Amino acid sequence: MKSVEISALQNGKTIPLIKKSYPGGVTQTEEILDLAKNELQEGEFLIQVKAQDASLYPFGKAGTSSNEKLFAYDATPPRIFIQTHTTNLNQGGSGLMVYTLSEVAEETGIHVGDRFFPAYLQPATGNEHLYYCLFTIPWDTPPSQFSPVISANDKAGNEVERSFNFHANARHFRKDKINLSDSFMERTVPEFQGLLPNTNGTALEQYLYINNTMRKQNRAKLVELSRQTSSTMLWHGTFKRLPNAANRARFADARDYMYKGKKVDAQTHLGLDLASLKHAPVPAANDGVVVYADFLGIYGNVVVLDHGLGLQTLYAHMSSLSVNQGDSIAKGDILGHTGTTGLAGGDHLHYGVIVGGTPVQPIEWWDGTWIKNNITSKIQ
Repeated sequence: MKSVEISALQNGKTIPLIKKSYPGGVTQTEEILDLAKNELQEGEFLIQVKAQDASLYPFGKAGTSSNEKLFAYDATPPRIFIQTHTTNLNQGGSGLMVYTLSEVAEETGIHVGDRFFPAYLQPATGNEHLYYCLFTIPWDTPPSQFSPVISANDKAGNEVERSFNFHANARHFRKDKINLSDSFMERTVPEFQGLLPNTNGTALEQYLYINNTMRKQNRAKLVELSRQTSSTMLWHGTFKRLPNAANRARFADARDYMYKGKKVDAQTHLGLDLASLKHAPVPAANDGVVVYADFLGIYGNVVVLDHGLGLQTLYAHMSSLSVNQGDSIAKGDILGHTGTTGLAGGDHLHYGVIVGGTPVQPIEWWDGTWIKNNITSKIQ
């Protein structure tokens, strides 16, 4: 190749971009087109490339080749129009933001520190690009440190952020102690043998690996599962509670793990422990689709049910599972039976509600008034 010419064609106008000669000849070249310094307008434009090799016949005009490709120039970030003007949240609880964008986003949602809660495009009339975003003020984020921001990126890479008004209520969570016994660990650890990197350690060392490293892995899996969600709401009404069950542990209990009078670990309990009869049937809290039904580390045998918009419920420590991944479930359908799998100290159901991969206070979703005031009224 001896020469190359590159031009942009837009609105009947040709804009020269590059004209180069290669006296020594090349087989390929790479050129940077700086479109910002030219007269290109936002919208569609054509890039045309003409190249010529060193052929002499006829009269030096042989060996000419050209190609062209259509592009779109977009230098304007999306505009965010907030539709929800009253957002009240409790620490550890959930909220819903409704907003529209001036264009369909490549990615949009709410950032809360390092956490990201995706928003989902809804069917809408006219030219509105309507998005619903469920998010939370996490249990470990006091209101003084809570500063949510809506972000939106378009296909061209233009980014925009916008804050919004909210009111956040602080909540105080309980502290608890878990006394570890040799008999409990010797009974619990064998269930994890195929998942432990070192089976030669003491029962306590293996238990602490499960309670720490494996717990982090399991929570990362829940974040991954939260992206497997319907873009529309699948559920309706209040969420169903395990019938005739007593509360054994609350959401966001700060737990110190004690062994022979010494603190050996500390974790946060991110769900509700509900105890009923042994091997009690577990009903689905609401309509949804099963995205996980298998063993999951500390949670034992687990069902994760997707309700849309990143909202999911978790049913852990089950003795048996009655559903499979991909099953469509109606509120009240039996998912399995309570048990002692995973790190359960006794037969019970660990029930969790998850928003965008972050555990939230389940009690809110049992309250019809809270759902109406904070979720459905904003949608309606």
